[in-house]
Amino acid sequence: MNLNDYIAVIDNYPKKGISFKDITPLVKDPDAFADACSQLAEFAKSVGANIIVGPEARGFIFGAPTAIMAHMGFVPVRKPNKLPREVITYTYQLEYGTDTLCMHRDAIKKGDKVVIIDDLVAVGGTINAVAHMVEELGGEVAGVGCVIALEGLSGIKELPEKYPFKALLTLTDEVK
Repeated sequence: MNLNDYIAVIDNYPKKGISFKDITPLVKDPDAFADACSQLAEFAKSVGANIIVGPEARGFIFGAPTAIMAHMGFVPVRKPNKLPREVITYTYQLEYGTDTLCMHRDAIKKGDKVVIIDDLVAVGGTINAVAHMVEELGGEVAGVGCVIALEGLSGIKELPEKYPFKALLTLTDEVK
C-alpha cells in the first residue's frame, strides 16, 4: 500500500512557505490506517520495546493503535495540567518560544524499553523532549517511529544517530 496516496499536502499553511502534511485522509481510510499502525508495531517489536509513548495529540492517534497491535502498553505525553497524578515535565525551545510536555511520573519504570511514536518528525524538539523524560525516569529509548519524516531538517539528520528510527514516508517541507 502506498501511504503517500493518503497524505494531503497543503501549501502555504499554516503560513506562507510551509507545506503542511495532513494525515487525516490516512486515518479516515481503515486499510491505510491499519497498515501504518501495523508497520509501526512491527518496528516496535523489532527493537525489543515493551512500551509505546505518544505525544499529544497526533502521537495519540498513531501510538495507541500501534500499542494494541504490538501488544504493549501506551503512555500519553500531554501539555501541562492535563494529567491528574504526579508528573515529570520538560520545557524545550521552539523556533519562536518554548513548549512544555508532561508525563505521569510512574508511567515509565527503570529498564522499560520505549518506542516513541508520532505522526511527523521535523526538527525533533518534541521527540527529544519525550526521550529526555523517558531517560530521566530510567527507561531506555529503544526507537522512534513516525508516519512522516521531513527530509533535510535537523531532527531527521540527528535522530538515526541517537536511536533506531523508522519513518514510513520521507517528504520534503518545501513549497513547490
